[in-house]
Formats: sequence, C-alpha cells, structure tokens
Amino acid sequence: MSSSGNDEGMSALIKQENATLQSKLNELSEALTLALLPKDPNDEKDIIVEIRAGTGGDEAAIFAGDLYRMYSRYAQSQNWKTEVLSMSEGGGKGGFKEIIFEVRGGNAYSRLKYESGVHRVQRVPVTETSGRIHTSTATVAVLPKAEEVDININPDDLRMDIFHSGGAGGQNVNKVASAIRITYLPTGMIVVCQDERSQLQNKIKAMSVLRTRLLDMERRKQEEAISSKRRSQVGTGERAEKIRTYNYPQDRISDHRINLSVHNLPKVMDGDIDGLIDALASAEHEKQLEEQQV
Repeated sequence: MSSSGNDEGMSALIKQENATLQSKLNELSEALTLALLPKDPNDEKDIIVEIRAGTGGDEAAIFAGDLYRMYSRYAQSQNWKTEVLSMSEGGGKGGFKEIIFEVRGGNAYSRLKYESGVHRVQRVPVTETSGRIHTSTATVAVLPKAEEVDININPDDLRMDIFHSGGAGGQNVNKVASAIRITYLPTGMIVVCQDERSQLQNKIKAMSVLRTRLLDMERRKQEEAISSKRRSQVGTGERAEKIRTYNYPQDRISDHRINLSVHNLPKVMDGDIDGLIDALASAEHEKQLEEQQV
C-alpha cells in the first residue's frame, strides 16, 4: 500500500507507522535478548561490604568514612537494612581505617557488585593547612553473603581467641573479655569482631564474615579457572589503581571502566548513585551480548 502511490497521505501514514513498529520491534528484541542472558546466581543475595583506607593517611580514612555514608544513604533509599559488623576508627580526624557492614534487601548484590575496587579522591583535605589538593584512596569489596549451607567449615580448622575490646565502649570494654578473633588455619585468614558487648554476638558476626570471605575465595577460584582475564576485586589500593575518581575541585565523578563522567558530586556522595550503577549494568549487558555473538 505504501509503495502503490495511489494515496500519498495514506502512504505517508503507513511509512510512519512502519518506522514506529520497527523501532518497537528492535526494543522488544533487545529486551528479550537481555532477559535470556545468564543471571548471576548471587544477584538476589544480601551482601557484606568491606571498606578500607588505602593510600593517604588520615585523609584516606576520612574518605573511607565518606564512602560508608554514601552506601548507607543509598541502602536507605532502597529500603535495605544495614548493620555494622566490625570497624576500626581512623585517627583524630575521623573516618575509618576499616569498616565491614552487612546490607540486607532485595537484589542488593545485583546493584552494588559494581562498586568493588579502588576508589580515588582528589580534594583539599581537612588535614591540609596550605590548601593543596591531595590524592587518596580507599578500597571497596562487595561480597555476596554466605549462609551456613553455602560453605562447610570444619570446627577443627578454627582457632578462637577471646580478648578485651578496644576503643569506645565504656566500662564494659575494660571489664568483660567479649571480643572475638577467629583464625581459619588452612589459609591463615583472620576475622575480628568486637563491636557487640556479647561474646556470642561477636562470634556470630565474625563467623558470618568468615563464611562470606571463604565463599568469595572459592567463587574467584572458579571464575579464574574459566577466564584468566578476570581482574582481582580490590587491588592493592595504590593511587594508580582505580575504578572511579571523585574530583571535588571540578565537581566531577569519573568511572574509568566505562569512561563515564558525571557532575553534582555532593548529590552522589549523599547516596544518589543509581545513574552510575545503571550505566555500569548496561555496559556489562553489552559485554555479555558481544561474548554470546563470538
């Protein structure tokens, strides 16, 4: 009908409708292809997030605290629950040398798994008196939480030490030995938890972290056996290793994995990271599609 030329008005309408339907067909085809991509079996799991100060001294610890606040605010916006499992506070300027916390909520891993790596900040720190811009880093590891059924731990492979907690905590810190240090003997992995007043609660939290780390270790071994190209999740925390840079003087966040730059840094640091996550997820989907076509 569009090619007959008998009715120019009808022909134009048919061509317009055909273009609209073709566009819709392409969208549905892409959506169907994405729906058929293999799902990450961990996507629906709760997670344990570990943030550690990297290079930069007190400023790195402050930045680690800023990242913890960012993820906490994001979790709140998603109606997820968070719980600190272990932390080591920074120096007198605040922040954390290390903080480990759990995030419980639907598809937490599917959204935050892209945050694993070295995060770099460029700004004038509160510790700087001359106004000079510093570069510091913090490492982030996002691990799908392991349940007892996911990994079997032989009690004979564990050494548990009980000691007095350090830091804030009032008289209980000095009088009651409630802190737990668990060493997994086959690997030498050590987990410490001292935030609860109850020895039992500290043990439960420490075992949760240990199981999650061991499961992640097994998962990485499997992935490395499949592909030797897989990068390690965190890196060493050196300034040259980075997945994202937070540049305060230029109000810019740059994700180096997908060459994406966005602005309004204060909003991002207040937990508005959906835009970054969506872009990373889209890039991952495109990569999966390319791999399927090879």
